[in-house]
Amino acid sequence: MFLENTVNHNEQFGWIEVVCGSMFSGKTEELIRRLKRAQFAKQKIEIFKPAIDTRYDEEMVVSHDSNEIRSTPVPSSSNILILAAGVDVVGIDEAQFFDDGIVAVCNELANRGIRVIVAGLDMDFKGNPFGPMPALMATAEYVTKVHAVCTRTGNLAHYSHRTAAGDELVLLGETQEYEPLSRAAYYKAIKEETQQKKVDQNTDEK
Repeated sequence: MFLENTVNHNEQFGWIEVVCGSMFSGKTEELIRRLKRAQFAKQKIEIFKPAIDTRYDEEMVVSHDSNEIRSTPVPSSSNILILAAGVDVVGIDEAQFFDDGIVAVCNELANRGIRVIVAGLDMDFKGNPFGPMPALMATAEYVTKVHAVCTRTGNLAHYSHRTAAGDELVLLGETQEYEPLSRAAYYKAIKEETQQKKVDQNTDEK
């Protein structure tokens, strides 16, 4: 379990925590847990999410099991620096959807003495590192990788397999569009889909 850093009041710098993993792994749940603990300790918090994330609510950050906390949707990472003045803790959800400037923003906030908690997908549906997440993980003091349960094998899952049609990188979705898979199940699924595409292509050509 993650334990918050011991606060040294003589040190003016904050730090960055990253919670990453596949879809349905509990990233947002862990983000909300840490933020609510800070709230309970009467620390001033501010939560941000990308404006494009409107799956559950336009303003609330909501986990898959309906736990929620109020947030401020922002169109770009630069808005966070303006809106985060005078806070002790900043939470950022769905960080993979932000522009690359989010890395500099998080470091600037930490250098101001703010605790920054970031949650996001570490890999896209193709199994590639997702957006600014690798750089955030590299510069963070603490990285927690959480796992889902594979829907096909019951093993630990860290791949987000897209079951819906479409090749665009950003596709907001839930259990109808994605499933968490283990490494073996993911690569088996990709192999089967590749073979099916070849069959469909040959059929179309005939």
